[in-house]
Amino acid sequence: MTPLAAAANENLAHISNVLIYSSMAVYTLAFLAHIAEWIFGSRSKVGRTAAALTGAAPAGAAGASAPAVQVRGKAAKGAAATAVLDHPEVVTRSAAGTRDVPDGPGAAGGTVQGDLYGRIAVSLTALAFLVEAGGVVARALSVRRAPWGNMYEFSLTFSTVAVGAYLILLALKKNVRWMGLILVTTVLLDLGIATTWLYTDSDQLVPALHSYWLWIHVSTAIICGAVFYIGATGTVLYLFRDGYESHLEAGRTPGRFRTSVMERLPSAATLDKFSYRINAAFFPLWTFTIIAGAIWAGDAWGRYWGWDPKEVWSFVTWVAYACYLHARATAGWKGRKAAYLALFAFACWIWNYYGVNILLNGKHSYAGV
Repeated sequence: MTPLAAAANENLAHISNVLIYSSMAVYTLAFLAHIAEWIFGSRSKVGRTAAALTGAAPAGAAGASAPAVQVRGKAAKGAAATAVLDHPEVVTRSAAGTRDVPDGPGAAGGTVQGDLYGRIAVSLTALAFLVEAGGVVARALSVRRAPWGNMYEFSLTFSTVAVGAYLILLALKKNVRWMGLILVTTVLLDLGIATTWLYTDSDQLVPALHSYWLWIHVSTAIICGAVFYIGATGTVLYLFRDGYESHLEAGRTPGRFRTSVMERLPSAATLDKFSYRINAAFFPLWTFTIIAGAIWAGDAWGRYWGWDPKEVWSFVTWVAYACYLHARATAGWKGRKAAYLALFAFACWIWNYYGVNILLNGKHSYAGV
């Protein structure tokens, strides 16, 4: 490489670093805006009662099984204001035994000010995504290869794809803005770990990785991991929301903070369906990722499978997700049991990324740390 080319690559690497740190600054602003969305979108019991009295609650099934928003107080037609002010108690749940609970209004809580901060947060998240994507592209240009040859580059691309998937869901008018705060928080954590402990200077790959399969195999692994993360987020929130709905169904009164947060999330049934569809849609791509890796191993090392730690845990992850999908098709394993299995599957993926790369030795040990 000529001195001029080396200097150009060094400049591109510096630009990449600047863009990554800049994206972290913008993500931090998005984090604060999401916090403001949740705070200003928090409606008091009086506000929720007023919304119920004006017909703001979604309609459910007909008859006695309709989702019941129960208001206790002086509920006379001519004394609506008194009903709002006199010991209001709102329970957003279905009639006993139905659990056909309507979705909450979202993080903004249906308020104008909360919605404003939410839109600002999404705009900042989109801006941070563009800046981070620019950093990934600059990194690729500096090394003249796919920008995922080590854990630092993998982490950058992973968080970029995760945010991109979230923004695509928003663009498709899917109700996922409730995920924004969690997503931005974990992206900041991911980038913090990458820049602090996983950073590796721009360099070329070991000979085994010089293959077009690097573009195919690793890119699909990143996409799957990012989308599985979104599915896992929905699963965790499903467990919290399901516990909240069960709490109400048992006649207990949750705390004010828990009520404020849980009532703005989608129902447990919606979160469960969301996570299942995400995991089911990308499970075939994870299957392709393992097959592509086996083909690449055959080209690079002369064998398709060698029980390398990365290969083993990729297969374990595949089995875990396959068991989850099978469990969802089995009546006795729906709900919380299947959700725990989905989280175990994603935990296998995380271990395969961090644990195997850092703690275990094998042919896939290209962490660069």
